[in-house]
Amino acid sequence: MELRFFGAVRTTTGSMHLLTVNGARVLLDCGLFQGKRKEAFERNRSLPFDAARLDAVVLSHAHIDHSGNLPTLRRRGYRGPVFATPATVDLCDIMLRDSAHLQTRDLEFVNKRRQQQGKKLFEPLYELEDVEGIMAQFAPVGYEEPREVAPGVAVALHDAGHILGSAVVEIEARENGAAHKLLFTGDLGRPGMPIVRDPVVVRGAETLITESTYGNRLHPPEADVRAKLAGLVNETCKLRSKLVIPAFSVGRTQQLLYYLDSLHAAGQICRLPVYVDSPLSTRATEVHERHTECFDQETLARIRRGDSPFAFPALHFTADVEESKALNARPGPMVIISASGMCEAGRILHHLSNTISDADNTVLFVGFQAESTLGRYLIEGHRTVRIFGEEHRVRARIAKINALSGHADRDELLAYFGAMGEPPRRAFVVHGEIGNAEALAAALRQRGMPDVTIPEVGQAFTL
Repeated sequence: MELRFFGAVRTTTGSMHLLTVNGARVLLDCGLFQGKRKEAFERNRSLPFDAARLDAVVLSHAHIDHSGNLPTLRRRGYRGPVFATPATVDLCDIMLRDSAHLQTRDLEFVNKRRQQQGKKLFEPLYELEDVEGIMAQFAPVGYEEPREVAPGVAVALHDAGHILGSAVVEIEARENGAAHKLLFTGDLGRPGMPIVRDPVVVRGAETLITESTYGNRLHPPEADVRAKLAGLVNETCKLRSKLVIPAFSVGRTQQLLYYLDSLHAAGQICRLPVYVDSPLSTRATEVHERHTECFDQETLARIRRGDSPFAFPALHFTADVEESKALNARPGPMVIISASGMCEAGRILHHLSNTISDADNTVLFVGFQAESTLGRYLIEGHRTVRIFGEEHRVRARIAKINALSGHADRDELLAYFGAMGEPPRRAFVVHGEIGNAEALAAALRQRGMPDVTIPEVGQAFTL
């Protein structure tokens, strides 16, 4: 029984881990690596294994850093099942199509320049037909419904509380008459967050594969979120400016709408227009409305009262590119929520290029920003940045609210592991920059886990 780590190792993107049992090969996640363009380009198209020899894929959730390279598997010959929750299947259907569209568009820009330079043109990482092919291979699995995914490998998906449909993956593996239980957290959510339910604790695991995105940090309390968001919105009203929020289309956008609706209803913020300018965010919100089985009791109670958490009078979803462009010419005050969350592609780049040099405007970050992304450069305080190849002076206020993160922080991770009962004998710490991974690994050792490892890329372990 072997476990090999290929992605989200000593970084937060490109989640991909390979489990081999009885010769059967089961891949946990298949995410896009995001970061420096050249490195990302090379890593995403160079799969470190033979895709055609995989027996199954188990997907923890739909975020692109966990699901985004699935069409490449199809392109490289994989024809087996992809097991995921029904909500994850529906989200992947829109997100992977969007990813293919963005890659095709970006490649057209790159190839135009390469053609002018007389260089060989790049082929797309994948195309729409690859997305349609892999979507036909999805096999929906409900929460708490064990399923054999390969000979000797049974999987149960439990609510991870991270985004709609996200799962903690429990794996029962049998080889040579011996049984072994593994637990893969995927991205572990937080208790008490709006919309989705709290993470389900799974007991009895012998091996743990855990994320560590916030392994050395604590989130502020929810009250701080509401107060800071209200303050930024009201300041935007006062200055008649723009509050631009780069947000992931799935999870974070819906959280923001929930909070803005609540603040509006409580009279804590002014009545300024809120624009969701992302076709993907609009479609993702529609998927949320179809999957109420994933909602917590508070959200379900609101729906039963006829109060949608994703709709309020000041909210507008932009319909097309022309309406999106019109926002840049329209005076404030307004809130613009747009993707992508790390400012690497999509309409958010147009809004940033039009607002970032005005000191009255604010750019608010509400999620983790990976290394070498535009979002990370802005968070780190760079005073000039390049957008669409042009240099822009950063004069807008750069703000952040970490407590909106869908990732458990250090104490929430440790509380979850403590609730598991007998500590796993072995733990692998992934999906975190090295400082956060090392801090969480040290904390796990202090709490009685005897064998804790931060793997290297490609490193294999016998279980």
